[in-house]
Amino acid sequence: MKQTGMVNVEIRELMKSDIDSIVASFAQLGWNKLERQYRAYFAEQKAGERLVLIGILDGGFVGYLTIVWKSAYDPFRKEEIPEIMDLNVLPKYRRQGIATQLMDGAEEKIANRHRHAGLGIGMTADYGAAQRLYVLRGYLPDGQGLAYDGKTLDFGDNAHVDDSLTLYFTKVLVPGLSNVQ
Repeated sequence: MKQTGMVNVEIRELMKSDIDSIVASFAQLGWNKLERQYRAYFAEQKAGERLVLIGILDGGFVGYLTIVWKSAYDPFRKEEIPEIMDLNVLPKYRRQGIATQLMDGAEEKIANRHRHAGLGIGMTADYGAAQRLYVLRGYLPDGQGLAYDGKTLDFGDNAHVDDSLTLYFTKVLVPGLSNVQ
């Protein structure tokens, strides 16, 4: 997975004033990313339940990810492992290191609160770039097998292959150090 060129992106927390430009950016692509989702993210951020990091390049929005401090995935919730979720970089800005910089920011924030970061990865080809990125960053499967809608599946279970079919990963973080492998 070769990057076309690394750009330096400003990574910062979501502000209420960012919501309209985020929604407009995704609407231009025909993606169904609703304003209410980002308003909910902002409210959860204000309540301390979620942190939303956004990438800004040349004054414009290029991507984001969120950190949920109390995961809905049982194994993470029991161990109080924060979960990185919903990493999105606008297609024309991909392969420029933006996702890497968002992940660096997320891991730095998490390392100040917990020794591990967790995330779930979709199992379809649409998630191929993310699957590679996370493995290259040192994330390892949590050993619980596949999950659907955050619930682990047992041998013999049937599951629909869609965005809810995931494999969860964790990574050990070291506060104050770059956590890139």
